Amino acid sequence: MTNQIGIYDHSTGENIVRNMTKQEQAERDAEIAINLEAETALQTEIAAKELAKSALFNRLGITAEEASSLFN
Repeated sequence: MTNQIGIYDHSTGENIVRNMTKQEQAERDAEIAINLEAETALQTEIAAKELAKSALFNRLGITAEEASSLFN
């Protein structure tokens, strides 16, 4: 399946839809891969922070709710 690009010319009201070139498709695929990698890294970072917080609460012998009430 070939992806398509839509180009709208505001001055004329003309809408052009065409198939992506191989170069455009390669750039799109690269962007998707980069975004997926960044999202995976972000999710890993979030999980690591949550795990570190949980470990801290366990060492302190308190729950997350108890820790939250300390700062509110």
